Parts: sequence; C-alpha cells; structure tokens
Amino acid sequence: MPGHPSFVPRALDLAQALGKKSHFLLGPRQTGKTSLLRRQLPGARVYDLLDSAVYLALSHSPGRLAEESSAAPGPIVIDEIQRLPGLLNEVHRLIEERGLRFLLTGSSARKLRGGGVNLLGGRARTLRLHPLSWRELGAEFDLARATGRGLVPSIYFSDDPRADLDAYTGSYLQQEIVAEGATRNVPAFSRFLKVAAACHATIVNHTKVSNDAQVPRTTVHEYFEILRDTLIVHEVPAWKLGTKRKPLVSSKYYFFDVGVASALQGRLVTPGTPEFGPAFETWLLHELVCHRDYAGGATITHWRSSSGFEVDFVLDDHTAIEVKASTNVAAQDLRGLRALAEERPWKHLVCVSQDPRRREVDGIMILPWGEFLAELWAGRFAA
Repeated sequence: MPGHPSFVPRALDLAQALGKKSHFLLGPRQTGKTSLLRRQLPGARVYDLLDSAVYLALSHSPGRLAEESSAAPGPIVIDEIQRLPGLLNEVHRLIEERGLRFLLTGSSARKLRGGGVNLLGGRARTLRLHPLSWRELGAEFDLARATGRGLVPSIYFSDDPRADLDAYTGSYLQQEIVAEGATRNVPAFSRFLKVAAACHATIVNHTKVSNDAQVPRTTVHEYFEILRDTLIVHEVPAWKLGTKRKPLVSSKYYFFDVGVASALQGRLVTPGTPEFGPAFETWLLHELVCHRDYAGGATITHWRSSSGFEVDFVLDDHTAIEVKASTNVAAQDLRGLRALAEERPWKHLVCVSQDPRRREVDGIMILPWGEFLAELWAGRFAA
C-alpha cells in the first residue's frame, strides 16, 4: 500500500488560469487548496485570513491591499476569503483600476453570496478543487482504500483514517458550519446531519427527513442549502426529457466524499459488503464531478421513472451510465438503461462495473471502471 507522497500533482493549473483572469478557488476543507497554491504559485503574495493578525489588519483597513499591491510581482492570493467577504469590494476596485489578478480561496459559497460576490460578476471565474481523483493519483490509486476511507488527501494517506474521519466530521461538518453562523441550533443541525447521511445517494423525502430529524420541513430545505453552499453535498438533479415514461423530478444528494459519508453513517465500507455498492456509486460520481470541473465535462443528472426504472447518471443528453459494483453484470442489471433507451436515442449507453473485461450487450457497453475512466478523460464520452 502506498505511503504518503510529498505531493500529488493536481489537475488544476492555477498559473494558467490566472494568466487570463482572477479566479475564486472553492473546495471543502483539507482538499488541498493551500498546498496547491503554495506549490503552483510560490512567488505570490498570500493573505491567510485564518491568521488572526492578517484578518484583523485587513478587517480594520481593507485599503492595505492597495498599499501593498505595488510590491506584488504576480497574482495576489487571499486564502479563506469567506471569513471577510467585505474585502471583495476592495478586490473589485483593484481589478478594475489596476488590472490586478487575484486568487480567492474558500470553503463556502454561502457568506460570499451574501457578502458581495456579485460585485465581481464577470471579473472572476470559479474553479473547484475536489478530493483526490483516480487520474491525479495514478499508480497511488487503490479502489478499496478510496471507497473505505475516501479521497480527502490527509485521510487517504492516513495511518489512522477512522480517527481522522471522525475528527473531520465532528470538528468541520458540525462545529465549523455552526461557527460560520449558518445555523444557531447545534443539536437540530447535528440530528439533521445524521439523517441526511442516511439519505446519501438517494432521492430525498423531505417530509421523512423532517420527521426523523425532528425539525420543521422548511428547516430541512434550509439545512440542505447549507450543505450545498458549504460544498459538503453534490446535488444531482433529475433528467426530465423522456417522452414515454413519467420521470420523478426530485434531486439526489451525495456527500462530497465517500469516506465522510460512511463516517457520518457509522459504517465501515469494505468490498463484498452491502455498503460497498453505494460507496462504489458515490466514488464514481466523484470522478465524474472531477472530470466536469477540471476538463469542462458534461452536466450530470439522474433518471428515475415513476414506474421504478432508474439510471444512476446522465451526462448532458448523450451518455447514460449505470453503476454496478458487481464483477459479473447480469441482464437484470441493465433494465434501467434499456428503458431509458426507449425514451430517445443515445450516443452511449454504459454500465460501469468491476467486470474484468469489456463487452457489449444489446448496444450497452459494459466497461471495467478503469477502462471507463481512461476513456472518459480521453474525451470519448463528450457530446
């Protein structure tokens, strides 16, 4: 099993992005934002808003950015910008008046939206950094490790991943979200978080979540919005363009990391257990999200008919993907893809699995997961 490498090359090229425009770099905590900018932007002036002295200086005198910017030879980095969203007014001014380039990192879009991100409309693009991907890890990737502990860098390479996951879910997902001011009712949010984890990778019944978490239904909607804004869950909307069967229109929610989801559920995921199937599906969504955000890939939706047929992921309107953890995909595993094929023509119908060899059944490609990912990054499943 691999040890901890000094650095895993990431798919994002910050210097290239900043050569064109200022950017926000958003991602959950411990996904490697700070390590990435130190590695790729070694000469940049960095303002770390987790440093109390830096935070206090800029909160009292935002004009210090302008006073010190003449000495900055390259892009200016403001780390954890959501801690001081009012600083965006000064950033806006310096972009307009001096043409400066900024990289603004953060782990939440919630305070930014309320604090002035729209003032930068069109002046800064958004990059997203996710936990490690199959493509980034290369030979260091191990499927059992990825599904068992997740791909947050420090946890993937940890000597004690369970303890680190417990610390992550305890200190970050609860305390930090509460500290951000997103909610004042800590016990209610903690109850909701456990119930939301139980609904991971499913279509959420908000009424049932409300009852189980003992919070009002309107609060459930608010709490899910908090999880989206703090980048803790991915919302996968429903694909609704079918013509023969009535589709369900509700979204599915996936936690951003399979290890975090299993820790919140109190489960240990190992190959061959009932928990492995959902973990395998969650991991594959993570890989699709990385491809979408790093390589300009397709939008991701899911399909489920009111009569019970379903397909895990739909890429734009050209590729449908069913995910099976099986090592021997059977005919009944393809029912959803066959039903979806009757709704409209598709460029690709794919079942991604642990099958050892690729094969084709009635126009459906059954691909080993490694081959699927290699072809995904090579552009085969583009429009």
